[in-house]
Amino acid sequence: MSRSSSRLVRLGRRAAVGASLVVSSIATQAQTAIVIGGALKFDNDAVWQRIVDEAGGRQARFVVFATAAANPERSAAQIVDALRQRGADAQAIPVTPKLSPDALQSALRDPALLAKVRGARGIFFSGGAQELIVDTLQPKGRPTPMLDAIWDVYRHGGVIAGTSAGAAIMSRVMFRDAQDVLQVMHGQLRDGVEIDRGLGFVGEDLFIDQHFLKRGRIGRMLPLMLAKGYRSGLGVEENSAAVITAHQAEVIGARGALFVDLRDAKTDARLPAFNVENARLTYLERGDRIDLRTGAVTASAQKRGSSVLDPAASDFKPYFKTEPFYPDILGDNTIAQAMAQLLDSPAKELRGLAARLDASTSTSTSTSAGAGAGAGAGAVAVAKADRGEPLGFEFRLYKGPDTVGWFTGAFGGEDYTVVNVHLDVRPVRVASPLYRALPAATTDGAPAVGATTRP
Repeated sequence: MSRSSSRLVRLGRRAAVGASLVVSSIATQAQTAIVIGGALKFDNDAVWQRIVDEAGGRQARFVVFATAAANPERSAAQIVDALRQRGADAQAIPVTPKLSPDALQSALRDPALLAKVRGARGIFFSGGAQELIVDTLQPKGRPTPMLDAIWDVYRHGGVIAGTSAGAAIMSRVMFRDAQDVLQVMHGQLRDGVEIDRGLGFVGEDLFIDQHFLKRGRIGRMLPLMLAKGYRSGLGVEENSAAVITAHQAEVIGARGALFVDLRDAKTDARLPAFNVENARLTYLERGDRIDLRTGAVTASAQKRGSSVLDPAASDFKPYFKTEPFYPDILGDNTIAQAMAQLLDSPAKELRGLAARLDASTSTSTSTSAGAGAGAGAGAVAVAKADRGEPLGFEFRLYKGPDTVGWFTGAFGGEDYTVVNVHLDVRPVRVASPLYRALPAATTDGAPAVGATTRP
């Protein structure tokens, strides 16, 4: 047996023995949920064709809900056209809060529309504002006849696909309106405001988020998961999708997804703001699969053709030599880049910072009582540390004995799969100002007379 094969066997055994990520309600479903991270391009055949194929292929019947969209007619027409180009028989269902209240209530109960939905093999939810979907189909938590019809399709083996807002509704809890990631980390996590009920298509135990790497949403996922008791989360990147069937997820499309495992995580209640220790992160690229019960990963065929990147192996030869610090760990794709850098380097750990490095941080506070676990005494987080300095968060990424990965250049870039990078997040003080201008100097090296310096 090769070194790579032996390592894979050991990883599989550890995952099976240690598995307690029981995504029970997913495991009992035969349906398929396709969670799209938003910004889905109409020429992304890998995702669009897969949606149609999962529903039965050519002539598969789809109904499209553009309920979340600012312009429902235009959005629905574009999605219908994209599905038809891949062979589907698609049509829009005109259920939108743009209708008058009476017309909307009538549409939600219209026998003809309900029959069209129940006759479909696939449902597609557009992007937009996810609160419009839940407020329309599930007002105050009460399902409408239209939502019942959608669930009938799903329970009978149908496909539910959704992009952006349409992905956010997939879990039982969703972000309703929480664009400011740092505000969530500061404790602003209120039911009915930042968070709300989702529609729960992926089951009780898996949390979903979207636009994930582009917008640094690891910073908001962690506090919500702790607050709501989630132990597993899946954040899907833009123009990418996760195809979830039973307890398996496969990543397709342009980029990837981040799986967050809080099985062994803990928080320190003594700290006055959000914190977490020993979260585990797994970054998946196109073609990779993950078992949602155990966290066991099967890399894409392109990556399986190369050697396993095993930092614990005696013959490990890291590619990267530097150990960078990441001053904006919530930046565009930064968390995935940091994980790949850590995996393929001699470093044992890397660190980064999440903070608002501008004047508003030093003057703003958050005193929401809705802060999640780890927010400290009284569950009140503050946007200033105790000496009046801005509050930030240090991200410490580090290797464990289970950290492993793969690399391929087959797609024309540098694509990594990174399994089980460990993460601690702790609140820190951030210096203000972060930096100072250097004063002009005279020819003898002394500061120039009258030169302006900042305090």
